[in-house]
Amino acid sequence: MTRILGIDPGSQRTGVGIIDVDATGKVSHVHHQPLVLLDAETFPLRLRLLLDGLWALIEEYTPDEVAVEQVFLSNNAMSALKLGQARGAAVAACVARDLPVSEYAAKEIKLGLVGSGAADKQQVQHMVAVMLGLSGKLQADAADALAVAITHAHVRASAQRLGVVARTAWARKGRGRR
Repeated sequence: MTRILGIDPGSQRTGVGIIDVDATGKVSHVHHQPLVLLDAETFPLRLRLLLDGLWALIEEYTPDEVAVEQVFLSNNAMSALKLGQARGAAVAACVARDLPVSEYAAKEIKLGLVGSGAADKQQVQHMVAVMLGLSGKLQADAADALAVAITHAHVRASAQRLGVVARTAWARKGRGRR
């Protein structure tokens, strides 16, 4: 059994989702929540809340691997900068605990879960709930974090079936096309 921590970085709320995946690639829900960062008085203190929250979850749930959603480009430069800083803090929190981190673009996550890279949030939330057997409405950031973790679980399972390392297989995608 491998435990995966999925992270959907945000400067106001960071979604976290934890799943277990067995040797066959079957996933099961462990935990999910948004880390709400808005209570901090300054942006640097938001980053501190993010670090503290992730470290507490890592200590409590002891994940083996981490999957993080890559930052998308934004029209607002300040928002993009803050999002990038939050993502950097999240990655740093994980590597500081010696956890391997894999990264996935939002379109790749949507394509893998819903079958379309242009899927909307409701479709992603629905598929996450179906795949993990969850009932009720999922909070959007936590659902996205679970989606990242599920995507990583699927990539790992495919790489194992092919007899390659997941990081190597994923890193090679798209090479040679020009």
